Amino acid sequence: MTDPTFAVRDCALGLTADELPAYLYDLSALNAHAAAVRDALPRQVELYYAAKANPEPEILAALGPHVDGYEVSSGGELAHVAKAVAGRPLAFGGPGKTPDEIAAALELGVERFHVESAYELRMLAALAARIVPYTRVGVLLRFNLPLNADSLAGSSLTMGGRPTPFGLDPADADAAVALFTDGSLPQLRLLGVHAHLASGLDAPAQLAVAESVVTWSQALARRHGIRFTEVNVGGGMSVDYAEPGTRFDWAGYGDGLTQLCAAHPELTLRIEPGRALTAYCGWYATEVLDVKRSHGEEFAVVRGGTHHLRTPAAKGHDQPCTVLPAREPWPHPWPRSEARQDRVTFAGQLCTPKDVLSRRVPVTELRAGDRVVFAMAGAYAWNISHHDFLMHPRPGFHFL
Repeated sequence: MTDPTFAVRDCALGLTADELPAYLYDLSALNAHAAAVRDALPRQVELYYAAKANPEPEILAALGPHVDGYEVSSGGELAHVAKAVAGRPLAFGGPGKTPDEIAAALELGVERFHVESAYELRMLAALAARIVPYTRVGVLLRFNLPLNADSLAGSSLTMGGRPTPFGLDPADADAAVALFTDGSLPQLRLLGVHAHLASGLDAPAQLAVAESVVTWSQALARRHGIRFTEVNVGGGMSVDYAEPGTRFDWAGYGDGLTQLCAAHPELTLRIEPGRALTAYCGWYATEVLDVKRSHGEEFAVVRGGTHHLRTPAAKGHDQPCTVLPAREPWPHPWPRSEARQDRVTFAGQLCTPKDVLSRRVPVTELRAGDRVVFAMAGAYAWNISHHDFLMHPRPGFHFL
């Protein structure tokens, strides 16, 4: 079980049945967590928020005092974030950027692009020459760098060191840098390297990745007689849904980055966490509609489901949750269904056996009408879900 904050508990119990399901975001908790993350990092490290994790305007604004900028990965995110946190620095990344998206970014004044291919590099240069002819646009070349087995230990999602659509092949690194040193791209300014290689790594593994990216980048720069001013080592800090009380070791990570920065005082390092910043502030609150038995096990069917909170189905985990007994007396003339066993599986309303939020959750008492709040729903939750399947009502949103 995972205990919600007082504000979340009070809101979940205060909503009427027809106001559920609902996403509840504790912005005070988010503010405290983001402040602690920023305090753990040395000043030489810039903190950008990966907006893909949760782009709600209130979330973006709450992070504002603690981050140096925002990373966006599509034209839609670009327009949305630029409006929600106007005037803040943006980095535009992601594969498959269209000419219209790049043009929009240039027109908005984005000065830092994470370039994924030689084709994209030339497209950016041509568009920059037309749209911002008197500006040298900043570029970080994203590379699909190799990872050793130790670095991959515990990774939940690997994007480097094997064939993927992300970034340039390291074999093409010298040719890409030569386009800048031979004067082929006067519209662009090579700032350094970007490498987001894996997600779900703990602090020691993240530090090992950061050190390897910096070492590789500096060797590349030396081969061409140039100096990089920036290296972006990405995000992917671990978030453990099975142990929600366990957090990424930001203090240890910050100490390691301090040493790395001391060894490379000429570099600005940048990280781009998403899930690890916002996952903990979000809760999905809903109501138990029925409790039933099937082949010796008990199931609680709740309003909503994985069409609102896709994360457990997508990642194959159980979403941590807490049962809140309903405050109001049972309003109906028929008797309430209730659990008779000490473990219950929470499922949604969809016509698929994959619509499971959490399996065999320990309960002491559970009845129809009770509330359930699912924790760690502040990232990759509503915004990656298949909202319109079966056309159930959409959830409410409350920022506390």
